[in-house]
Amino acid sequence: QVQLVESGGGLVQPGGSLRLSCAASGSTFSINIMGWYRQAPGKERELVAAISSSGSTNYGDSVKGRFTISRDNPKRTVYLQMNGLKPEDTAVYYCNAHRSASAFMRSGDYWGQGTQVTVSS
Repeated sequence: QVQLVESGGGLVQPGGSLRLSCAASGSTFSINIMGWYRQAPGKERELVAAISSSGSTNYGDSVKGRFTISRDNPKRTVYLQMNGLKPEDTAVYYCNAHRSASAFMRSGDYWGQGTQVTVSS
């Protein structure tokens, strides 16, 4: 079992910055990839950024060059640094933890509760 707790969302003006945090607990040793997704009204949920257990990262096209995903292994926390925020970034942001199937565990996905990010003047 994996539990995810998100924090850091809020209201920010265009061009501003926010840092989201996702603290993981439980059987985190089994997680292969952690990432951030977002969903805005009328739009499908989309990948924002992801980071693998080896440190490889992947970003959605709309956030490349502006957002950075990182992790603090001792704290078992993943961060999303968001710079140069735009109104189009307004969405609920969800932390995700993915576990690939292994010899001992089934595959699975775990989600945080979501945190609202609003970019508006």
